Amino acid sequence: MSVTLPIAAADTIPSPGLVKPALLEHPLDGLRAWFAERGQPPMRVRQVLGWVVERRATSFDEMSDLPKDLRSQLAEAFTVFGTSVARHLAARDGTHKLLISTRDNHNIECVLIQDGGRHTACVSTQVGCGMGCVFCASGLNGVARNLTPGEIVEQLVLLRNLTAPDRRLTHVVVMGMGEPLANLENLLDALAVAGDKNGLGIGARHVTISTVGLPPKIRRLADLGKQYHLAISLHAPNNTLRTEIVPTNNKTGIPEILAAADYFFEKTGRQVTFEYVVLGGLNDKPIHARQLQGLLCGRKAHVNLIPWNDVEGLPYKRPRDTDLKSFIEELRRNGVSVTVRHRKGSEIDAACGQLRREAEKNSQDPQPEPVSPS
Repeated sequence: MSVTLPIAAADTIPSPGLVKPALLEHPLDGLRAWFAERGQPPMRVRQVLGWVVERRATSFDEMSDLPKDLRSQLAEAFTVFGTSVARHLAARDGTHKLLISTRDNHNIECVLIQDGGRHTACVSTQVGCGMGCVFCASGLNGVARNLTPGEIVEQLVLLRNLTAPDRRLTHVVVMGMGEPLANLENLLDALAVAGDKNGLGIGARHVTISTVGLPPKIRRLADLGKQYHLAISLHAPNNTLRTEIVPTNNKTGIPEILAAADYFFEKTGRQVTFEYVVLGGLNDKPIHARQLQGLLCGRKAHVNLIPWNDVEGLPYKRPRDTDLKSFIEELRRNGVSVTVRHRKGSEIDAACGQLRREAEKNSQDPQPEPVSPS
């Protein structure tokens, strides 16, 4: 087995002090050197990483094909994971949400969504978010830092470990906390591990990267020639309304974002999805649907409507069913491909950022006891 280990960018690694390094954060060359110093063959690196990424080991003691003294040495020098599960919630529909604590005492969130034979991991790329979308709980306190490749991979591994032993992750959606393209290089390193056939084995066509729309980074992603699926969080059909909802739009603008999306399609052949959070009374009128149709006319594109989930402390509301139906009918009548995202995990605050916000509000208990699913 072979697993490519991500190397975290130097400016995003939290200072470990005297804490033992985590396996998935350690540079591959450093691991090779560590084993060589102990007279161990290079294959040991592949074995150890394979145990964690492929075979679900959570401790060195479980790595039964390693010599016992080597397992002891590994335990003295490293930890299997650098993050820890602070809270685990499970919904009746099979959705799991993890609140994960990083070594520098930040909280991030990730979600496992299960639907039949489909097991989708929704992961975060930043601590918080700097895009400032007015309806989003993730960015209420801004962005603290980028996540390292290892921290992103650990989310995938921890979520995969929640599936049945004979199951695996089938899809990844990078739609958790943060703006993925603002941390693109670290994300790409993590996705290389996710796609390793001897690791998590998730093909690029089963990975969706969601962005608020950073045109230069969209073009950079397109130029890689990978078959990742791109989802752009549009949320409004004109610049005035979009800047109100997505403040960073004043630095880009819808025409520039659409041009970058066209470039992505030309380079990859992959249809772009435009995500549209429907906010009752704000962006859900027939005129907005007609304007959206005008933007997408002639483009190979799909619209994913997301009725807003209520978040405590925010003034927005879920659209009325009649308004949502009219919006959908207007788009379809004008030839726009559209679906509505089914709400999953509502009883466990599966919408991004809500669990972290609750934990930080109760910061007198920064590391709550894990809650096992019932």
